[in-house]
Amino acid sequence: SKTISKCYVQVTGMTCASCVANIERNLRREDGIHSILVALMAGKAEVRYNPAVIHPAAIAELIRELGFGATVMENCGEGDGILELVVRGMTCASCVHKIESTLMKTNGVLYCSVALATNKAHIKYDPEAIGPRDVIQVIKDLGFTTSLVKKDRSASHLDHKQEIRQWKRSFVVSLVFCIPVMGLMIYMMVMDSQLSDAHAHHNLSTEEMEALHSSMVLEYQLVPGLSVMNFLSFLFCVPVQVFGGWHFYIQASRALRHNTANMDVLVVLATSIAFLYSTIILLVAMAERAKVNPVTFFDTPPMLFVFISLGRWLEHVAKGKTSEALARLISLQATEATIVTLGPDNVLLSEEQVDVDLVQRGDIVKVVPGGKFPVDGRVIEGHSMVDESLITGEAMPVTKKPGNTVIAGSINQNGTLLISATHVGADTTLSQIVKLVEEAQTSKAPIQQFADKLSGYFVPFIVAVSVVTLLAWIIIGFVDFEIVEKYFLGYNKSISAAEVIIRFAFQCSITVLCIACPCSLGLA
Repeated sequence: SKTISKCYVQVTGMTCASCVANIERNLRREDGIHSILVALMAGKAEVRYNPAVIHPAAIAELIRELGFGATVMENCGEGDGILELVVRGMTCASCVHKIESTLMKTNGVLYCSVALATNKAHIKYDPEAIGPRDVIQVIKDLGFTTSLVKKDRSASHLDHKQEIRQWKRSFVVSLVFCIPVMGLMIYMMVMDSQLSDAHAHHNLSTEEMEALHSSMVLEYQLVPGLSVMNFLSFLFCVPVQVFGGWHFYIQASRALRHNTANMDVLVVLATSIAFLYSTIILLVAMAERAKVNPVTFFDTPPMLFVFISLGRWLEHVAKGKTSEALARLISLQATEATIVTLGPDNVLLSEEQVDVDLVQRGDIVKVVPGGKFPVDGRVIEGHSMVDESLITGEAMPVTKKPGNTVIAGSINQNGTLLISATHVGADTTLSQIVKLVEEAQTSKAPIQQFADKLSGYFVPFIVAVSVVTLLAWIIIGFVDFEIVEKYFLGYNKSISAAEVIIRFAFQCSITVLCIACPCSLGLA
């Protein structure tokens, strides 16, 4: 007897069903090729051939001559069917052994493992030789009841509703508290510029300036060292830090636990330091009963959180759109199929309803008018019009007669068809589309991977830079105090030089952190 081998060829450049038909038709004529099956979406051809006559490289060459790209796929394990079953009625290890040994002896079963604790069986088989129904029958004959592991047909794992909700909440909270802080800030800026104009025109003495300054409502001190402005900013900042930043804190702590640094770590670092520094400075000023209000950074956290949570929210909304489309696609899949047994002259002998996952390659499936095609296949008998718009986008129904191919998920319209299953389970066009969309969702764009990789180096780098800034200013201050005195606003003689230096150095280093944190890279 001739030995028959099987190989898989990756085919590129196929655009539609006629390409598939073209390849199949031409290769069937060649010597030594037993059968060929091409999957359009997967871009894969499965060829059974006689190794004495032809070898895989030659087969790929034949496909290339037809004008397509073709390479032989090395790992041929991809053609194996995988079956997950729940087996009831096992009591001890010998039951497990009985099932495993019987299945391994069965022709076509490549691998089998049964777990007593979970009642699950995991089986790999060659779809050419055996199918899921045969495997289930073998286990039933041994006296156990068995059923398929129910697959979750909904796309719940791709649902972004919860994330959309949480980021939206995060954004709204940050925004509500950000607006007053922004308002206060702008008001201060305007007043400040007016004051400095007055100072320039009227040559007021510094004492008079300070008198003017403290007469402003917001600069009014509730207690010495605590102005209305700073107090209000603090009040608005707390809820943002807690509620707006909640998810950032969670994600940053996760990242740090795994010894990585991502954008969340930067955001959390910058906002927490700005918030803590400002709070501490206020407490110090109150303890000192300072005349001049300290410069705080309460405006930084709310603004950062607003921009970044807005970005995250939009990102999840966009992802959610894709998921909706995917959920619709998944819902197109039929759940059951009617398998028929044909006698001579295509006489119907019997028919049974089975789960769509139990349909095997080569089964004859009957599709009634109005029914969905459960699997990809080839029409054997019957004439009908089929609505394939869900898959191809073609609005007009397509005529199907014996020999035509049909796509899983499309809808049969007016005649009953008998089809022979060619692609089942995960190989159907619909499953392949779903898989492609899922992969597109879970895989990152190359630029995004690059950004993530960069931010891995970027975060420690920025932290280092801000520490260097801190140290540099402390050194400069102790070496040449006048430089610091020149830049430090509101320096009055009541506080010691050392403290001025430390404060100023902290201001500089925090500024570095806060500016680098929402770096355009991360936001983009």
